[in-house]
Amino acid sequence: MSVGGPHVPVLIDAILQNCAPIQGVWLDGTFGAGGYARAFLDAGASRVIAVDRDPLAFEMAESWAHTYKDRLIMKPGFFSDMDKFGKNLDGVVLDLGVSSMQLDLAERGFSFMRDGPLDMRMSQKGPSAADLVNAVEEKDLAGLLYHYGEERASRRIARAIVAARPITTTFQLVRVIEKCLPRSKPGQSHPATRSFQAIRIAVNNEYGELYQGLMAAERALTLGGKLAIVTFHSVEDRMVKRFLTERSGRAAKANRYAPEIFSSPAQFEVKIRKAIVADETELEVNPRSRSAKLRVAMRTDAPAGDIDPKSIGMPYIKGLM
Repeated sequence: MSVGGPHVPVLIDAILQNCAPIQGVWLDGTFGAGGYARAFLDAGASRVIAVDRDPLAFEMAESWAHTYKDRLIMKPGFFSDMDKFGKNLDGVVLDLGVSSMQLDLAERGFSFMRDGPLDMRMSQKGPSAADLVNAVEEKDLAGLLYHYGEERASRRIARAIVAARPITTTFQLVRVIEKCLPRSKPGQSHPATRSFQAIRIAVNNEYGELYQGLMAAERALTLGGKLAIVTFHSVEDRMVKRFLTERSGRAAKANRYAPEIFSSPAQFEVKIRKAIVADETELEVNPRSRSAKLRVAMRTDAPAGDIDPKSIGMPYIKGLM
């Protein structure tokens, strides 16, 4: 396997600044190419527990991980289980975007720009994207494309996918989608962007992982521990925002003019209400950061609890595999 250029960690300077001072034990729940883990170790963390469901992440780290000796602890697994990997953590960081190392490998089937088997499995286990698009009923497939990918032509695309079955490669799926939508103009995203996003999210249960991961972070963080989450599309950001709103003791307002209602106990303190986005300097260096949003919160001493996934806007589609 050959992977493209080095992965640039998105919004890393903003994360380090808003989580300062960096110290103690941190957990990087989306290790990927190791950009965040290395940055936290270099900034002063005593240890970083690196978690990733993709075996390739740890294969790639073999060439440099030894330089940090026992300060870097690599744990294959899911960040939704982070409280099993570490307790009383001083910080947790999650980058919810798909890794460039996954997009760069045609054989992984993540990218609509490279022809390969329609796979998209981050863990390289379980049902693939091909299994999903060839088995899910048309109405459920349309719901998936609409709610997970915010694709307005979801019904049209779902109908075309069902008619074209079996679909086994990325370019087969791209051609089906392209026939359903007008050609994109300069500066617009590729017509297959939203559909590929939706299918990838479903294959990897990304919304379920995020919901469970938020709960796990609440259990794992110590008093004063920082939670930093980078999202790349509106559904993820909405889930994180609503979670932090509820867990910081602020009830959702009926409208922006209504008075803010506080409840107790609050498991997190949110100092910066508005999401942090990349500045022009970072956008020039790392175009991937254009859609990124960072939210940071600090753990209080209130006991961890449960939360209804519907209350934080987690989409749920019946009929998925």
